[in-house]
Amino acid sequence: MIIGSGPAGLSAAIYAAREGFEPIVLGGADSGSQLLMTTTVENLPGFPDGIQGHEIVELMRKQAQKFGARFVDESVSGVDFKSRPFRIVAANKTYESESVIIATGSKFRMLGLKSEEEYMGRGVSSCATCDAAFFRNKDVIVVGGGDTAMEDASFLTRFVRSVTIVHRRDAFRASKIMQDRVMSNPKIKVLWNSTVEEIKGNSKVVTSVSIKNLATGVVAELPTNGVFIAIGYAPNSKIFEGQLSIDEQGYIVAKDEVKTSVEGVYAAGDVVDRTYKQASVASGDGVKAALQARKYLMEKA
Repeated sequence: MIIGSGPAGLSAAIYAAREGFEPIVLGGADSGSQLLMTTTVENLPGFPDGIQGHEIVELMRKQAQKFGARFVDESVSGVDFKSRPFRIVAANKTYESESVIIATGSKFRMLGLKSEEEYMGRGVSSCATCDAAFFRNKDVIVVGGGDTAMEDASFLTRFVRSVTIVHRRDAFRASKIMQDRVMSNPKIKVLWNSTVEEIKGNSKVVTSVSIKNLATGVVAELPTNGVFIAIGYAPNSKIFEGQLSIDEQGYIVAKDEVKTSVEGVYAAGDVVDRTYKQASVASGDGVKAALQARKYLMEKA
């Protein structure tokens, strides 16, 4: 069984299916992961002209199906890893499996604005390393105050004309070295004690944001070409609480890269990766998990 159908889950499915294991992939009602929220992906090896996020998902899924993977686009509502075979419940149906690969990914923490959803992929982004090149010589803002926001702001300066960090407090939470790097960069300025109230644009792209100063209550409009949300990630691991070891930030704890606290259960991609958050890295994790599952099943046979 493979839970999740982003690049990690689909890569695991390709490898497992090609080995003749006929995996069932529980992809969720909205199968395909964050790639479905992405437009052109230019940093995936093998696609010099870029490729649409949804196309990556479609091609990988087709490849897995070619080798015999079976897809069930339902969300998992419960698991039992305390007895064997393992049990997974989805759409009121219980599946049993000798081995499970978890590839449920993570979701970006968002601001919760309706306009944020409206302009996602059209000026609003939650991945600076994915989308920075689309904003060459433009002005952008980064929302956040932790290490992710500092990293994104610094990375963006390699492409954009200017970065404005919008932070709701009067001090960053980020590590000192990251703060020092940001504050010494002439391309970056900071709006303290401020929040984004609304994202505005024309029918195609973002053109400005409404910024509220929390100290004065004054709302002002700031012209910008892009809004990068960098307030952290939330791993999709809640359903595994009490079944697997999960750290304080919600990431599944893994040893040897993909082995969880339960023998025969493996985790791959963003649900275990707190650092990279890239499709190609998640894909590699999926391959590792599939190979480990194969080894485990063959040793049990």
